[in-house]
Amino acid sequence: MAYAYDDQNIFARILRGEIPNKTVLETEHSLAFRDIAPQAPTHILVIPRGAYVCFDHFAHAATDAEIVDYVRAVGEVCRMEGLEADGWRLISNAGTNGVQEVPHLHVHILAGRRLGRMLQPA
Repeated sequence: MAYAYDDQNIFARILRGEIPNKTVLETEHSLAFRDIAPQAPTHILVIPRGAYVCFDHFAHAATDAEIVDYVRAVGEVCRMEGLEADGWRLISNAGTNGVQEVPHLHVHILAGRRLGRMLQPA
């Protein structure tokens, strides 16, 4: 499948330094920052620095170094924020039915309160 990456999306602009963010962690291949509209007391986004639209695009096209760095960045953010004790949720939306709003791979780390069920019955 071909993925069309929009280099004007908000996360691409954050990576270029055009839009400020509240950085939590920077690595060679990843950036983690606080969500501007948090849905939980802790709401952090983790994005790869590469131009990947969604998780499956990243899984198929990223280098091993990018994949390892990204997964470890998620774990490091959870450790830094002390989330292991009470639990947390990791969400990645993809495509229209997944309600992906920004066409750049990102995961949401949510924690700090009981989050409830993931989905309600349709």
